[in-house]
Amino acid sequence: MRDDDFADIARRALRDGGYSMRAAARAINYDLAYLSRVLNGKQQPSPKLARSLDDLLGTGGALALIVPEADDRSRATRSIANPSRLDAGTVDAWAGLLAAYRRLDDVVRPQSVIPAALAQMREVVRLLRQARGPHRDRLAGVASEFVQFGGWLLAQERRDGEAVQLLNEAVELADEVGNGTLAAQALNFKGYLARQQGRPQGIARWFSAAAHTPGAHPAQRLGDMLQAAAGLAELGARDDALRMVGTAEGLADAAAALPPPETAYWLTPEFNRLNMGLANLGLARYADAVEHITAGLAGLPPELRNAPWTWEHRDALKKAAEAR
Repeated sequence: MRDDDFADIARRALRDGGYSMRAAARAINYDLAYLSRVLNGKQQPSPKLARSLDDLLGTGGALALIVPEADDRSRATRSIANPSRLDAGTVDAWAGLLAAYRRLDDVVRPQSVIPAALAQMREVVRLLRQARGPHRDRLAGVASEFVQFGGWLLAQERRDGEAVQLLNEAVELADEVGNGTLAAQALNFKGYLARQQGRPQGIARWFSAAAHTPGAHPAQRLGDMLQAAAGLAELGARDDALRMVGTAEGLADAAAALPPPETAYWLTPEFNRLNMGLANLGLARYADAVEHITAGLAGLPPELRNAPWTWEHRDALKKAAEAR
């Protein structure tokens, strides 16, 4: 685990938030020289400083979570030096770090997270290639999730070729350990990328593939079917799209009865109303699209309501409202 990733992400997040280093030091009442050393990677941040920056930037504690504990750093160092002795604590540390990066993606711009996230991704994949022992399969799941997260970040920034390469790799890693939830999510991100590219064939193809992946969670299948329906509607296959929406609606109770998968924590019933809105927009049912997207956005947790990935849904809401 890299010690200087906090400095890189915090520095970029302050810049995106409009803070100079001097202004940030003044706002959180910290010595400028100390803050400069931390943000230039010359000194480890204290937990208190990380929490202060989280409060300043509204990052919900995510910056504090990416400060590596001394035990986690030493575990990672030992595992890299001797991969055959990979232990459960090291896998837990990588999983916790990934969860922190995912939370950061909810509150800061993708370009602020990409350099550090991709560096950590490469490190965990490198460890996986050499790892042996009973904890390797679990590490493979973490690696698959890390790789698909990298693909998601790149897709948001329209680095399409790199994103597709990582998402394909994530599917292979998920299949290696038989994790259908992770495989379905990587395919979902390929559908998202097709939507950014304006390719309805890809939208229908990849979201359908995600929905029918063995082992996918009901909430995944529900959301993927709705997004596949939007692609089918855009292709002019209205009857197929309506059938897909009907099938998706039949999954609503099963999806709501289970907590979302940990690797796709955002897949709540409220979030899937956003997907229902996209399906209705594709079907030119504009009033229904407005209703579902408005309710979906309002139903998100407060820390997610202004996440960069919601901008797509806000654009869809504006389009539906204008066409209504």
